[in-house]
Amino acid sequence: MINPHARLPWSPLAMGRSLWHHRELIARMARRDVAARYRGTVGGLLWAVITPIVMLAVYTFVFSVVFQAKWGTLEQSRTQFALILYAGLLMHGLLAEVLNGAPGLIPAHGNYVKKVVFPLEVLPVVSLCTALFQWCIGLVVLLVACALLNGGIPATAPLIVLVVVPLLLMVLALGWLASALGVYLRDLGQVMVVITTILLFMSPVFFPLTAIPQEYRLFMQANPLTFIIEQGRAVLIWGQAPDWAGLLAYTGVALVLAWLGFAGFQATRKGFADVL
Repeated sequence: MINPHARLPWSPLAMGRSLWHHRELIARMARRDVAARYRGTVGGLLWAVITPIVMLAVYTFVFSVVFQAKWGTLEQSRTQFALILYAGLLMHGLLAEVLNGAPGLIPAHGNYVKKVVFPLEVLPVVSLCTALFQWCIGLVVLLVACALLNGGIPATAPLIVLVVVPLLLMVLALGWLASALGVYLRDLGQVMVVITTILLFMSPVFFPLTAIPQEYRLFMQANPLTFIIEQGRAVLIWGQAPDWAGLLAYTGVALVLAWLGFAGFQATRKGFADVL
């Protein structure tokens, strides 16, 4: 058990050192979590591919056939609208999976808190890696769909790596904070589901940002998903280069928030054993 009187490192250097030192542990636990998710099922890991394909088909039918939705004033086919929609859902899904599970993360691993000396700060990182695996499967499905339905994959598609890295930092920051607070505030799990749902409908997933009246657009842009969704579509769907200055600024903010999330986690973790 961690000495409750010990001072835990919380500096940016300590954050980077912890992630690097425990990289093999993180990778091993992430592989275990992915395998456990599909263990005992008939389809196994095939479900990781089937699920995004089914969801892509469902969203295509509901929004393009039932609601006859279009992306702004652009003329596009039903399949093109589905790809635009799915690109936004892909980004939101990564954030939602981590945040919805973060409040219960530490209580679910109470044995690590009480019985052994364990780097608890890696648990949100493992959760992020598991969500990233599912995100990568969804990205492959999207790229294959683009190749089949749009006639090819944009040359800018590899730049999605540079777009998603800042989002990963932002999600990790929120994951550290939510997992620490979830130990003390058990209602946070329910609240987080509401928050991620609000973020879904307050980001340009189902409609373009230009469809929002100018006086309300600032609220949409304050959503941490808005910029990343717009940049993800730029490189994956429109074949455009991302906003480099915006990405640099977003990355800087995300790095600072990641450190604050890590520091907050380290500052509160000494009480985890007493609460659990």
